[in-house]
Amino acid sequence: MTETAECVETKIVRLDPAATNEAKAILYHAYRDEPTFKYLFDASRAGYDQRVRATIRELIDLHFAHNQDVIGLSADNRLVGIALVGSPTVRLNLAEQFNWRIRMMLTAGLSSTRRYIEYHMQVKAILPGDEHHELPLMGIDASHQNQGYGRLLLNAVEKLCSENPRSSGIGLDTGNARYIEFYESLGYQKVGEINLGDFTETVLFKPRHNPD
Repeated sequence: MTETAECVETKIVRLDPAATNEAKAILYHAYRDEPTFKYLFDASRAGYDQRVRATIRELIDLHFAHNQDVIGLSADNRLVGIALVGSPTVRLNLAEQFNWRIRMMLTAGLSSTRRYIEYHMQVKAILPGDEHHELPLMGIDASHQNQGYGRLLLNAVEKLCSENPRSSGIGLDTGNARYIEFYESLGYQKVGEINLGDFTETVLFKPRHNPD
């Protein structure tokens, strides 16, 4: 019988750099086969896995370096979910992150770095211009998917974001059409699309609802 999130003890934690290796492993497996990453980092070319690992590592390190929240979901004392949360008061414009760009070019390559920055800027251009949270990466361990953990993690992230009165909501994007219904069931609304190769990246936003 498959255990669900309701059957085990779960806990939400703010992670520190000591959890980087666990976070990298979860996010690598969550994104390696996603159409967005396959396009951005050219899955048809040798070295794809290295480029994906390098990108995830550099994004996690960038979040920690700028004191951005990295949220973890543990189940029975095992880390099973990760979300990088971009603050509304710290806009990480990747084109302006010189050290990050250099490390990315050295590990992921120049073309992949340029493509990722262009994609990042297109997403930001679609999301509302006022202050809001962003979720650049979020993933659940492969052995715990389709069991309710994604909903638990996203609900916890939303609760955290609601504590910041400056946030107008939360933005995210996906190139996987099967995730859209899940996000919409939680109140996220389509606000735009980006053409990436032969598929469409959907950008979604959930506005903040202030209590009456």
